[in-house]
Amino acid sequence: MTKAYKVLSLENTKPSKGTVSTFDLDQTAAAIKERELLKVSDAEIIERLRTRFTILDDMTRAVKKGDVRAMIVTGPPGVGKSFGVEKVLSKHDVFADVAQNEKLKKYEVVKGAMSAIGLYKKLYEFSDKKCILVFDDCDSVLLDDLSLNILKAALDSSKKRTIHWNTDSRLLRTEGVPNSFEFKGGAIFITNIKFDNVRSKKLRDHLEALESRCHYLDLTIDTDREKILRIKQVITECGMLEDYGFDDAGNAEVVEFVDTNKKKLRELSLRTVLKIADLKRSMPDNWRAVAEVTCMRRS
Repeated sequence: MTKAYKVLSLENTKPSKGTVSTFDLDQTAAAIKERELLKVSDAEIIERLRTRFTILDDMTRAVKKGDVRAMIVTGPPGVGKSFGVEKVLSKHDVFADVAQNEKLKKYEVVKGAMSAIGLYKKLYEFSDKKCILVFDDCDSVLLDDLSLNILKAALDSSKKRTIHWNTDSRLLRTEGVPNSFEFKGGAIFITNIKFDNVRSKKLRDHLEALESRCHYLDLTIDTDREKILRIKQVITECGMLEDYGFDDAGNAEVVEFVDTNKKKLRELSLRTVLKIADLKRSMPDNWRAVAEVTCMRRS
């Protein structure tokens, strides 16, 4: 199970006999899409993916400028969602990096679990205009009612977005965080959850509340074929393996190994490609055998 499915399972009770689990539903949807893609050429798929990632860059710049308040980006792990967003935003903080002053930073990437009070405090720290918070793999926020209400207030479409913390907190007092403040910043939520496939009504209602407040960008990478084509695109167009010093034949060997073993790999992603490239560079004579042991599932 991927991490997205683990998060979803927290909201679903154990399926009764004869029912279909969320995981099975997503797998079925992917299988249907695989059949539909038989009518589509590789070039058409690559062009669609290129367009989606260009839109991701453009929307990130719009959030950076303050023209767009919030965006949700969904896609499978390891296809370059976070990398694209951070690459655009890193140019936003060149001055802060040169000055080596964290207080000047205008964006931060928040990863992993986060409590409601931690979310409130972080939004306060980045509440100024043109500040941006990127929530990367913070799906636990979606499963907590208090956290979700705070996030909805931050992303509200009204001209003035005021966030309240209505219970006494020594932590907030100690750190000088008020019980209410106006949030003027932007937010980008990066997730592996494909909102359209969520079956839990409670979670679906939460996600719809966020969708109504945010731009929603589905990168449309659902099948192994799309993932392989995305990998080829990043290698050829973005030069992902340039630092390894491989020639074109060497790059092709890595891609061929990933493509041939895509059903056996622990994760079909750009991260796996880099792992295999590491092995090829450090163990040129037996990298395939080592990759089979370290990157593939036992049959």
